[in-house]
Amino acid sequence: MVASLVGLAVVSAIALFLFIAHRKHILPWLPFYLAHWFTERRESRSLGRGQKQHIIFCFVDHFEPRWGPDVTLERERERVALWTKHYPELAREFVDADGCNPKHSFFFPIEEYEPEHLYELQKICAEGLGEIEVHLHHDNDTAENLRKTLLEFTNEIHERFGALSRDPQTGELSYGFIHGNWVLDNSGKDGRWCGVNNELHVLGETGCYADFTFPAAPHPAQPRQVNSIYYAIDDPERPKSHDLGIPVKVGGKPIGDLLLITGPLSLNWRNRKFGIMPRIENSDLRSSNPPTPERVDSWISTGIRVRGRPDWVFVKVHTHGASEKEAATLLGESVRGMHAHLRDRYNDGEDFALHYVSAREMFNIVKAAEAGERDDPGMYRDYVLPKPSFRSSSTNKHPDSEKASTDDSKLASRDSQ
Repeated sequence: MVASLVGLAVVSAIALFLFIAHRKHILPWLPFYLAHWFTERRESRSLGRGQKQHIIFCFVDHFEPRWGPDVTLERERERVALWTKHYPELAREFVDADGCNPKHSFFFPIEEYEPEHLYELQKICAEGLGEIEVHLHHDNDTAENLRKTLLEFTNEIHERFGALSRDPQTGELSYGFIHGNWVLDNSGKDGRWCGVNNELHVLGETGCYADFTFPAAPHPAQPRQVNSIYYAIDDPERPKSHDLGIPVKVGGKPIGDLLLITGPLSLNWRNRKFGIMPRIENSDLRSSNPPTPERVDSWISTGIRVRGRPDWVFVKVHTHGASEKEAATLLGESVRGMHAHLRDRYNDGEDFALHYVSAREMFNIVKAAEAGERDDPGMYRDYVLPKPSFRSSSTNKHPDSEKASTDDSKLASRDSQ
């Protein structure tokens, strides 16, 4: 009788787990998550005794000042001003092993482009505290229009603000990318919010050095390949070509159309729903899920690496930081606590060294690892792509507000979605 009851409880627990896992779209990526867990254990064991681990920490922001209903231009200005006022104060409180402050990568939406906002953000960037990259929400698009949109925007923000850098080998402008609504390469189940099945190819040919969209779990657009830095090969006849790819490894070569740098994704067994179902840790920082020391430890223990370089651990976390509610968290004490824990636990100079990087710098360090470079990754921040010039506010005039929302905003209307 007791055995039957125990068996029934076990079966019920498994059934509940599978039911919730299906609803949360966990099952497609669960096998790859488990496979990474075993691979990471093997990589960790290859560390030499007493070998220092380097934590390469990148904070990317889907920075959307227009987010929410009926947001006026004046409110957008106030949101941006929160960051220009308070972020430098926070960032200057902390330094990494290289003497660098935290760096915030602002992925700015093309469809929300207002020159005056980037004029303000470049003040942060000119101080070395961040960089500006490309974010895009689009729907029912075409490859031709996408190509035109990306080239116009990247040229505009480079010429006007000194954002982005040129590849020294090709002379081409290079940019990091985050796809709005998570549906890179037309991967939405309903076919919305993209429309371009060869998006990876278009991104690659217009200068995208890497995609930073994921993880997206529990969203169904989450790729199966998780906790990985990998190359994806575009199939122009079908969506979601990045679902699987080729991991970057020491001594390897670039392949395919686009490099994807993903952030930590794991199952948190210490925080379980109904006492059974682990909650998803998707490295998303927000007011409803602020950073804690336990979350920081889980990101690092996930162990995202370039294969063959076990002592370099890549941690990319993300947020939607422009709204007042989220800014209160991201510019407040919980993020200060995150940086304090990174400093105290992961920058002791013996077991760990911390390196704050921008998205571009993280890409450069990935490429250095691939090329077989060793020792301190902080030496390779500009390994492939040099730092942007970012004209200071003293050399770049503030655009006229009225002109900024009319003539100079031809790239996007204020009614864009």
